[in-house]
Amino acid sequence: MALSHLRHAPLALRLARLPPLACSSHAARRLLLFAPDRAWRLLSTASRPRSLATVSAVEADDASAGADGFFAEESTSWKSLGISDRLASALQGTGLARPSLVQAACIPHVLSTNDVIVAAETGSGKTHGYLVPLIEKLCSKSSSIGDGGPQNNADGTDNNVLVLCPNVMLCEQVVFMANSLLDVSGEPLKRAAAVCGPKGWPSVRPDILVATPAALLNYLFDYDPERRRREKFLRSVKFIVFDEADMLLCGSFENQIIRLIHMLRFDEKLLARAEDSGKEVLPEGSEEYPEDSGSESAEFSDVDEENEDAHIQDGSVKPVENAHAGGRKDWRRVRKVYKRSKQYVFVAATLPQSGKKTAGGVLKRTFPSAVWVSGAHLHRHNPRLERRWVAVTADTQVDALLDAVKYGLKSAIDPELGPCRTMVFTNTVDAANSVSDILWRVGIPCILYHRESSLEERTANLQSFRENGGVLVCTDAAARGLDVPNVSHVIQAEFAACAVDFLHRVGRTARAGQSGIVTSLYTDANCDLVRAVRQAEELAQPVERAFSRKRSFRNKLKKQARLREPATLIS
Repeated sequence: MALSHLRHAPLALRLARLPPLACSSHAARRLLLFAPDRAWRLLSTASRPRSLATVSAVEADDASAGADGFFAEESTSWKSLGISDRLASALQGTGLARPSLVQAACIPHVLSTNDVIVAAETGSGKTHGYLVPLIEKLCSKSSSIGDGGPQNNADGTDNNVLVLCPNVMLCEQVVFMANSLLDVSGEPLKRAAAVCGPKGWPSVRPDILVATPAALLNYLFDYDPERRRREKFLRSVKFIVFDEADMLLCGSFENQIIRLIHMLRFDEKLLARAEDSGKEVLPEGSEEYPEDSGSESAEFSDVDEENEDAHIQDGSVKPVENAHAGGRKDWRRVRKVYKRSKQYVFVAATLPQSGKKTAGGVLKRTFPSAVWVSGAHLHRHNPRLERRWVAVTADTQVDALLDAVKYGLKSAIDPELGPCRTMVFTNTVDAANSVSDILWRVGIPCILYHRESSLEERTANLQSFRENGGVLVCTDAAARGLDVPNVSHVIQAEFAACAVDFLHRVGRTARAGQSGIVTSLYTDANCDLVRAVRQAEELAQPVERAFSRKRSFRNKLKKQARLREPATLIS
């Protein structure tokens, strides 16, 4: 059934039998969504990397890790991974007594000078997987300088960490996690600060700067007559992390990330030339940074900071060698010719590699020597998840939604984990508002979270959900990166638009070794994608074949379905 068919009378008739909503100005405003003239929108229509370190290899040697497969073996400690007692004590203070499998696999590589690509399932500990070794590096360098030891960088500047995130909420979450690692005095081991949304540049330069691409570029390209701000900042950054790398490398962030990588690699070229010549080389005259052109000095839009519903799109990445005109040297060649002085870390829960223009394909081509750390359940079914599949029509969708919400609220959970938390996903803001109205009318309180809410409202609603539990009705703005502990149930009121969104949604539960439930409501319009995802689950295969968004994907699935014997989708 086409999703646009569910826009008129069936819903109005169904809602007519629901209890009336308590009268209030807020409720009256939202009830306008159900007026006959308002449309109902709840349901709408490679080659192997050069270096690969897999969590599966770590898990194979883990005889005592337990059935959950989340923590590393008991003999693997923070200290055994190269983490100092000081940082290990700080981790203990946050409740992280042992590293996870992903952390055990990636920390040694991040502690080295290698570029690292971490592709692991949601809830596997990736954020601490890069924060912990980078903070360890910063602490080690501070100790060596404090003891009178030589500084590692030739120009004598500090060693700073830059973390790039696609949205404000994720930036603030990374800052919170970094600043939660405290020393014995109660102060953060290394101070982190965010530059995003309404937050300007910090008055005191932090050790770890977390920013959205637009906010960082606005600062770097702000009025600077002497052109020293940009050069000083780029020279001081030695470690660069791209969190949610698949989103940053594609779509609306692509040009901004290419520009930043270009500048960072150009600075590596200048520093290598300075070391070879024995004197400092500054980006002046013909050697200025390639981005210093009149056409690119304009301010960058802050829209991308709030673009939390951006998706991966095939064919969105342009060839990097065409990104800069004027016959300048390709920055990938610069990387091969000049001495390394920066480390790049890319982190993602979904990293398609099926083509040159996918995020994984771009990384394999532009960082061919990087070490890949792959999670055991990357793009695969999480064995700790209980999945429920429910086919719905216009007449049954509301009943199915309410049954799913009540099922989650009644499910037995461990009282030690705190209040019950359920997340209900929709594809549009209008659908989220409509679902919220339905739940309130039947006496189920809920919280809204979507990109049209103000940043303050989103922050308050998310904090309330974390502290008090309940039901969070949201769009895909809440599907990526946000770490809400102990979500017991995820409901797809609208089935995800693509397999990547599906993986991020279901990844909000069964995190950090816990179990969870996922209930997916789908219509005839979703059957092809549902069939591909369920088949991959049954065969214990990754769902990468369902990543494509091309128009030919549905035709391919239909052809495959005709070759097989007909089988029902309902368990």
